[in-house]
Amino acid sequence: LTLLLALPLALANEPPSCAPLVPVTFDNDTIPGLMGHWIYIVGASRYPPHQEEMKVVKPAVFTLSPGSHEDELNVTEIMRVNETCVTKHSTILAFRHNSSLMHVDNNVTAVARLIQSHKDLLILSHVTENFPALSLS
Repeated sequence: LTLLLALPLALANEPPSCAPLVPVTFDNDTIPGLMGHWIYIVGASRYPPHQEEMKVVKPAVFTLSPGSHEDELNVTEIMRVNETCVTKHSTILAFRHNSSLMHVDNNVTAVARLIQSHKDLLILSHVTENFPALSLS
């Protein structure tokens, strides 16, 4: 009986696969849709400095608000690093021509692409040479 039930799956023309990550193409609603409070859920990275940071950051929340220019966002991050509560202020620049976001914090930059998902889930594919990374908020 089990063999008969599994037969249609075995005879399927296409093997099962994962859906690809599809970057969002920025439009006039993209940047305003990012505004508000976000809770960092999880991240994974092969970039050594980010791996070290992820080990010590516990809960984290961040707020995105309008910046001084159209494609600029202010970021306020509140996170627990080991047993210390840390608040940081930084900037995100949005580049419509290639649908990417650049986080600028004390002259350190990180680039990410926003991945299509539910409006209440922020998935970022971080663009770091030879070090794939993904985060969910």
